[in-house]
Amino acid sequence: MNYLFSQGVWIAVILSIALSLHFLVDYLSKKLLPKLEKTCFAWDSSLIRALSLPLKTLVWVLALSFIFEILSEHFESEAFASFFKTLRTIAIILFFVWALMRFIKNMEMQYIRGHHKQKKGYDKTTVRAVCQISRITLIIIAVLIYLQTRHINISALLAFGGAGSIIVGFAAKDLLANFFGGLMIYLDRPFSVGDWIRSPDQEIEGHVEAIGWRLTCIRTFSKRPLYVPNGVFSNISVENPSRMSNRRIKARVGIRYEDAPKMGRIVSAVEEMLRKNEEVDTTMRLVVRFDEFGPSSLNFLVYCFTKATQLTDYLTVQQTIYLKVIEIIASCGAQCAFPTTTVHIPEGIRSQEHREP
Repeated sequence: MNYLFSQGVWIAVILSIALSLHFLVDYLSKKLLPKLEKTCFAWDSSLIRALSLPLKTLVWVLALSFIFEILSEHFESEAFASFFKTLRTIAIILFFVWALMRFIKNMEMQYIRGHHKQKKGYDKTTVRAVCQISRITLIIIAVLIYLQTRHINISALLAFGGAGSIIVGFAAKDLLANFFGGLMIYLDRPFSVGDWIRSPDQEIEGHVEAIGWRLTCIRTFSKRPLYVPNGVFSNISVENPSRMSNRRIKARVGIRYEDAPKMGRIVSAVEEMLRKNEEVDTTMRLVVRFDEFGPSSLNFLVYCFTKATQLTDYLTVQQTIYLKVIEIIASCGAQCAFPTTTVHIPEGIRSQEHREP
């Protein structure tokens, strides 16, 4: 009877401690979180959010394991005691993994939210890569720690893994190629999420929606998803128009041969118009020159670069320039040429009227 009473007392004490710790963690998190959110640091509030739920869960898991261990003393079995000790070890390791996973996620969200508020650009690919690598590293460390607590020789396991990795490498050659291809994308960053990319080697063109460890999802201009294995990017050339600094305007404009004396004035006026246009980058190459005798026109080259890189803005600037070129040609008393054919008839040939007999 005294033994059962002492067990009941211990169970009540454990439950009281667990309940007190639960309310203490909840109280501290609610008190500290509003104050920490006002600081200039992002990690402190992220840490409190990450620890709150896992810590309360850990408290109750440990409390229940101690209670069941006390109740199992009736069976006088070492297996039960060993089981609950292992359970507590796993619970503590999982607590750290869970809390750090939540901390990584909170830091990622805080980083993105902060850059949105300040309207600063950031590399989504780098942020995701760092977070994913951190999660994988965390899981590997947790597994190694657990194996160490179970007195498993990690050195022998790593040596076995080294030999096994050769076999796995041959069996999963394409999978590893895609994995390391994704790693190279994260490290070299030839493109990021949201970029418009295309390949001259294959029919790949569209906006990057997601970069995984095996596949990259590209949304084509027809709004269809295109899934490309990362290993493909190791063997093809990739063009990233999203990172262009300027867009080029290159056009040949033709005037009539009878307007040849006006070519010099037209070319000078067009060049002056381009140099005064604020949307044209005059630090880049700007050329307006008469350069070709066409079959039915005298052609001059208009070559310049716009500051606008977005397609709609670029097309607006290009349209404005083309309309001004037409106005300049008309103001100089010339006309744009169109395909014509001139037939010369020798004077000795005369047409005779055909009469009915």
